[in-house]
Amino acid sequence: MASRTLQGLGLDKPWLAPLPVVFLVLVTWACLRLRREPLAAVGLHLDRAWARDVLGGAALGTALILAVAGLIALAGGVRFHLDPARGLGALAMGAWAFTWVALLEELLFRGFVFQRLIDGLGRWPALLAMALLFALAHWGNPGMDGPTLAWATVDTVLGALLLGLTYLRTGSLALPIGIHFGWNWAQGALLGFDVSGFGQPGWLLPELLDKPQWLTGGAFGPEASVFAVWVDALAVGLMWKWKGRANTRSTALASA
Repeated sequence: MASRTLQGLGLDKPWLAPLPVVFLVLVTWACLRLRREPLAAVGLHLDRAWARDVLGGAALGTALILAVAGLIALAGGVRFHLDPARGLGALAMGAWAFTWVALLEELLFRGFVFQRLIDGLGRWPALLAMALLFALAHWGNPGMDGPTLAWATVDTVLGALLLGLTYLRTGSLALPIGIHFGWNWAQGALLGFDVSGFGQPGWLLPELLDKPQWLTGGAFGPEASVFAVWVDALAVGLMWKWKGRANTRSTALASA
């Protein structure tokens, strides 16, 4: 209702992206108030350290997708051209859009509900349940059929496990939000790939070459590539090895 009203007043759809996030934050705040906990308890402790973790996560997410794209290019699956029609505006608009996507999806899938599942079921059942739900949420995306459905589902599950483990190791949503943002922004706004089946105006124009879709990811984007599965599987393994931060919540969650 609010979105339609604001669109009727002349606001373009991209500028309405914060609305679902604001709504979800309010719902999360209300749930936490019933538990007599502050909003920071869900992993939104907004201070300088939190901001540094977001930036560090963004760098890591960018590095991961650049590794995937580099492997696809080395395998002869893609070559890149500079898009003469694009400039800094594509990078800025991509940053705006993917900031809200990362905030929304991390609050949904690594926020209050996920954290209560950990309390009730334990970390691995909660991780697996939310990872499967995260993958299922992408099944309606364009191009989710044939081999793409299998490869993209496996990679989406691995990505969700990585983000869930990152929360467990830090007790904060900062790193998961940063990783999620960095991956999507670099994939779409920088490299110009489709992101989970949705076309993006990017700084570069990727030209997919005559290679199997499981290698390039096809129209769905690199997330449906075997190289994304390899890179994310490695990242999950490294995150599992990492002992996390020495704070009370993350130490308790990461133990046993």
